[in-house]
Amino acid sequence: MEAVKCEMVAGKPTTLYEKMKQADMWLIRSYWDLEFPRPTLPNVDFVGGLHCKPAKPLPKEMENFVQSSGEHGVVVFSLGSMVSNMTEERANVIASALAQIPQKVLWRFDGKKPDTLGPNTRLFKWLPQNDLLGHPKTRAFITHGGANGVYEAIYHGIPMVGIPLFAEQFDNIAQMEAKGAAVKLEFKSLSTTDLLNALKTVINNPFYKSNAMKLSTIHHDQLMKPLDRAVFWIEFVMRHRGAKHLRPLAQNLTWYQYHSLDVIVFLLALVAIIIFLVLKCCLFCFQKFAKVGKKKKRE
Repeated sequence: MEAVKCEMVAGKPTTLYEKMKQADMWLIRSYWDLEFPRPTLPNVDFVGGLHCKPAKPLPKEMENFVQSSGEHGVVVFSLGSMVSNMTEERANVIASALAQIPQKVLWRFDGKKPDTLGPNTRLFKWLPQNDLLGHPKTRAFITHGGANGVYEAIYHGIPMVGIPLFAEQFDNIAQMEAKGAAVKLEFKSLSTTDLLNALKTVINNPFYKSNAMKLSTIHHDQLMKPLDRAVFWIEFVMRHRGAKHLRPLAQNLTWYQYHSLDVIVFLLALVAIIIFLVLKCCLFCFQKFAKVGKKKKRE
């Protein structure tokens, strides 16, 4: 399927991998507030959080619900647009935990109302996630760990309870946990006690809020905003009709050349030939001396 799509654009058979190798510039939706330090190439720039922006006012009904939380504040809960429903059993486990915290909860959920849903929890089919995370009454964010949600939480300095489901979400939550701004839970084995304890930890322990604010400070302390930097590099490539001077020559190598397999095979073959010749010489000398010894015995 990938090859077919690329063929329609390029006019000749190709693969997605081959098209990726031709990229002059890579814009990565991550940044050093989330990532760990590692060497990168000149044609790679990290623009994580380019979609983030200051919070806007909430809809009136939602704002009233948030304000009714008083000093306890609110918890935002969303597992993303790709997970709009879950089993009744799992929903009841989660709702039971949410009902036991003093905070009000805004839960993005599109399914049958859980039987254990508490009066402090309100269900929504859609949430203005960025605006809620930027609200001064938000205390924690329960998330699946998608890139958008994680960076919105970093942008606004909100600690997280991570429940990763697939793909890069496990890495995102693991990195946030390592930086002390999140607690990770397993969705398959999630219990009411686990979720309740995790929420109490990130809300009541100032360690998590402090680390989340530290990441937020790092994210905001940039010479250019991520979106402006992404636009700059796109226009840079357009102005110069590519950025070949930034591409490493390694991208022109085949996979076996990149891993030096051709050199390794040549060296192994050379060593094998040398060993073969040495053994042949030894065998020849041994046979020669054996013949000389036999002649002497006969004489």
